[in-house]
Amino acid sequence: MIRVRQIKIPIEKNNEEIIKKELSKKLKIKEKEILDYKINKKSIDAREDIFYIYEIDLKLENEKKIKYSKDILKTPKEEYIYPIIGKTPIHDRILIVGSGPAGLFAAYLLSEMGYHPLIVEQGEKVEDRVKTVEHFFQTNELKESSNIQFGEGGAGTFSDGKLNTLVKDREFRGKKVFEIFVENGAPKEILYEKNPHIGTDVLRGVIKNMREKIISMGGEFLFQTKMTDIILENGKIKEIEVNKERKIPCDILILAIGHSARDTFYLLKDKGLEMKNKNFAIGVRVEHPQEMINKNQYKEKYHLLPPASYKLTYQTKDNRGVYSFCMCPGGFVVNASSEKNRLTINGMSNYKRDEKNANSAIVVTITEKDYGKNLLDGVKYQRELEEKAYEVGEGKIPIQLLEDFIKNQKTKELKEIIPNMKGSYQFANLNDCLPKEISDAIKEAMEDFSKKIKGFNRGDCILSAIEARTSSPVRIIRDEYFESNIKGIYPTGEGAGYAGGITTSAMDGLKVAESIITRYNNS
Repeated sequence: MIRVRQIKIPIEKNNEEIIKKELSKKLKIKEKEILDYKINKKSIDAREDIFYIYEIDLKLENEKKIKYSKDILKTPKEEYIYPIIGKTPIHDRILIVGSGPAGLFAAYLLSEMGYHPLIVEQGEKVEDRVKTVEHFFQTNELKESSNIQFGEGGAGTFSDGKLNTLVKDREFRGKKVFEIFVENGAPKEILYEKNPHIGTDVLRGVIKNMREKIISMGGEFLFQTKMTDIILENGKIKEIEVNKERKIPCDILILAIGHSARDTFYLLKDKGLEMKNKNFAIGVRVEHPQEMINKNQYKEKYHLLPPASYKLTYQTKDNRGVYSFCMCPGGFVVNASSEKNRLTINGMSNYKRDEKNANSAIVVTITEKDYGKNLLDGVKYQRELEEKAYEVGEGKIPIQLLEDFIKNQKTKELKEIIPNMKGSYQFANLNDCLPKEISDAIKEAMEDFSKKIKGFNRGDCILSAIEARTSSPVRIIRDEYFESNIKGIYPTGEGAGYAGGITTSAMDGLKVAESIITRYNNS
């Protein structure tokens, strides 16, 4: 097949007939000589006039007449290669703790390769979890074992379902992840769009389908089953305890616990698992009208394009990094708490991204200078700030207009923008739940961001707090085989400190599964 790059299509004429016409023009052939084609990449060029930019693989009647160039080349082989099964025997089923992206994709690959993993998840299966979360939004009654952070699918289940990543993908693990998603019901365009997303509403069904496929291949799930202890013998994993009553033997334990598994971090520390502190970020969510963002990004043709996103970065006078994180076009701000009397928030969008407001976290980098050098001081710091947010919001999401945040006064009433939230909210002064250095950095950055997106610092922009779970506050040390200092324990994903989102977590889960497969044989 032939790959053709830089096919520019005006957004008003984005259809199959125009694509074939542009291909034939670039290749200098007749349209009827194009037997078949598929889109490999699609992006939007909004620098001047707005175009869709395509990279397309096509099958021709006669490839020999084609003159190759930097934009016309033979389609390279881009295929995920399955690992070769190792020879060392294992006696117990491979055990996976956590069913977020890392755990699910590790389980999926292991199941495909003939292993029969057992997946232990403290939360509920996704369809029950959705009901529990909706109940929390309506009543503020939190279930600590199953919520936006914990349960099948992980924290990303209640997010925008963004799949973009900056990780180099030489082994095509990312491509494999997307193919698995599509096989299980995700939209096909994630295979080629530059900034793919699934959306929380669609992702929930995809996760359920993945679970059913894993079960059909021999895997097994234990929901509402929490790992409460790890039993070691001679520096190696022997078994785990679940729900403080049952013990499950295992030669191999994949730890895919997620970035909010704080009590598990303390358990791992007590068991001697080698870990270190990792920087993270703290901040607020900001809401603007999605139409304002669209006009800024796409100008007068904004109504012809999907909801726009943005990515912003800034370095303060005090040399603190401030950046936008987990931007949700046409989405909701959600109460993402997982511990009683503590409050944290996140953003979430459906597949269509058709809500009125855009929201994004504006967060400030946090280091050991802020929270301390002792292991798990970052967890302690997060918890303290979440307790403050819970207190100032009286148990609800605390919100404030930007103009009042700058003036350090509590908001009394809203103006043009109405919050688009899942969970109840309360007017408050966010300066009371943020360290001064964090508040000052956000105020300074909002002014700079308005130079890049007109109106970003508008006085009626709604701020909500606190965004405290941007990433794991620890990294679990592992060797070249992805194994920890305790033999048989394989940390993976965002909770272990090796990923930053759905795709990178899934890819890391594949890496760990590959390493186990190439070493061990369960036949």
